[in-house]
Formats: sequence, C-alpha cells, structure tokens
Amino acid sequence: MSTFRHTRDLPATPEAVFAALQDPVRLARWWGPDGFTNTFHTFEFRAGGAWLFTMHGPDGTDYPNQSEFLEIIPASRIRVQHVNLPRFELSISLEPSATGTLLTWVGVFENREFAENMRPFLEAANEQNLDRLAREISAPPGSHQGSS
Repeated sequence: MSTFRHTRDLPATPEAVFAALQDPVRLARWWGPDGFTNTFHTFEFRAGGAWLFTMHGPDGTDYPNQSEFLEIIPASRIRVQHVNLPRFELSISLEPSATGTLLTWVGVFENREFAENMRPFLEAANEQNLDRLAREISAPPGSHQGSS
C-alpha cells in the first residue's frame, strides 16, 4: 500500500465545504486535476451508494471511474472506495479551524508500485484538485465556474 496525504486550510465553514462535496453539479465542476471535466452517471451520496462517472482528460481521453461511498458524516468526513483500477480508498476529513476548515485528504492505494511510479503526477493532481475546490467554495452563489 502507498499513502498520499494533503491538507488545506479553506476559508469557509465545514458545512460550506461539505456542500461542495455532496452536490453532484458542484462536485463535477471541480473534481480532478486542471483541464479535466466530468460526466456523472450515478451519484448515490450515502453509505453503500455508488458513484459512477467518466473523467475526461484535456487530451480527449476518457477515464471511467467506479466508486462506492463507504462513510458519510455531514460536515465532517467522507470515505470513498475506488473499486476499478487503480484501487484506492480516499478519506476527506473536515475540521473547524481559526480561518474556516482544515481539510485533510488521504488516499491509500492498494498497488504500491503503481502509486510510487505515479507519485509525482498524483501529488500534483491532488493539489490541483484542492485548488479547484477552493475556487468552487469561494465562488458567489449561483455562479458557474469553468472546469479548470
């Protein structure tokens, strides 16, 4: 196994950050690294629920994703199991901080060799993903941001 850990202090309440995770329209706007977009097919936001989507790369490549929500604690934690390759578990924790919310993003990959070979890309992609989340939660209500 191989673990990736990222933290980000976001200038919003845990409830506001959680809202950007539980709303499939908002999540599709920011999920993934820069230049990627998403088409959500199934989004059952509950423990045991399926999350099936296609991530579209900037080069036109489609990446099918199949996940299951393992745990959802409103404004506190979401755990997701990515069930197709590469298999990993993602845990997103939200804690109140002096400036808003401390988000902790922990991905544990089943295949250590894959994860270590991809570490430079995955670490950069995770940071870009969190940058996109920060933009999403700071956008005025009702605005529609671009996908990168």
